[in-house]
This record gives sequence, C-alpha cells and structure tokens, in this order.
Amino acid sequence: MKDIHDLLKIKTNNIKPARGTILISEPFLWDYFFKRSVILLAEHNEDGTFGVIVNKPIKARFNEVVKDFPAFNAKVYLGGPVQSDSLFFIHTLGEQIVNSMEIMPGVFWGGDIEQVRELIQIGILKPSQIRFFIGYSGWSPNQLDSELERNSWVVSYISVEELLKTTPSTLWARSLRRLGDDYVHWIKFPDDPAEN
Repeated sequence: MKDIHDLLKIKTNNIKPARGTILISEPFLWDYFFKRSVILLAEHNEDGTFGVIVNKPIKARFNEVVKDFPAFNAKVYLGGPVQSDSLFFIHTLGEQIVNSMEIMPGVFWGGDIEQVRELIQIGILKPSQIRFFIGYSGWSPNQLDSELERNSWVVSYISVEELLKTTPSTLWARSLRRLGDDYVHWIKFPDDPAEN
C-alpha cells in the first residue's frame, strides 16, 4: 500500500511554470487563499511570479465591491493575498482595452480601467468577457520553484473555454482529472483529513 507522501508526489509532466499556465494546489495545502486553488499565471521570470486564483468567487457582486461604476452583473474573485485592497482583471477583448498584456491565446491581463468603465456603460463589455479579482498571488524570485520542489503545486495548461466557462467550484477537480490517473486520487481526499 502506498504511503500518503507517495500519493501526493507530483508526477513529472515536464510542464514548467510560465505565463498562461496554471498552478493546481495539492489537496492538503491548508492556506486560506490557496486551499484547493487553481492559479492562472500572468508572469513567471527571474524577477518572480504573479497570477490570480481563478476558482474562488466571493459573495459580493461587482457593484458592491467597485463603486462609481455602471451597473454590471459580474462576479468578483479572490485573486490572492497580495494587494488585497486593489482590483485586477483578465479579459478576452484584446487590444480593445489599451495596455492589455496577452497571457495566453485569447486571454489578456489588465489594461485601462477607464476604458473598461466606458465599455460597460455603452453595453459592449459582457460579464462573460471579463473576470475581476481582489488582490493577486505573488512569489519572489525562486520562491515558486521551492514550493514546486516541495510538491505544493502541479503545473498544467488550461483552455480559454475551460477557464471562463467551468463552474469555479469544480475547476480544481476538473483540472486534476485532465492530468490523468496519477492525480484522480487527490480529488478523493477529504477537505478535512479529520473527517476521514
């Protein structure tokens, strides 16, 4: 019988963290922000790494969190513990929002927030085209590499459709299933091992 450490060991998939990849947390990462999280990386280089948690919507709606904006029926997500008093966003509008940065084919990071306000006001921007996040997740140089060595995360890819259309509460498990049999047992671990 395999020991728990063998079951949690990351199987080599040769995917390195990079802009547009996702991090999937191992099942016993207990951190408030990162427990059973999926993080879309917006950047990973020698200066560090940052991205947003894409599977943790908060209960408050957009206009409850963001004041002085036109009515907009969008969810807001918990992006991470860094700058938790700031708003970040990803979208599919590309260069329609100036200063955007493409982080994966068809998905862009940030841009001019005043332009976002205008596109909402005139009805061009739809909630399905944008995701808002409070805070972001960040790692100093080599910090993520160290966490990967400790098997805290597995790196994978995600499609635009899966990213934007999967029910957030199922994204962690779906992302693991896509990695194959080596990770399916992670899904079966209880949220709280005391419940086992």
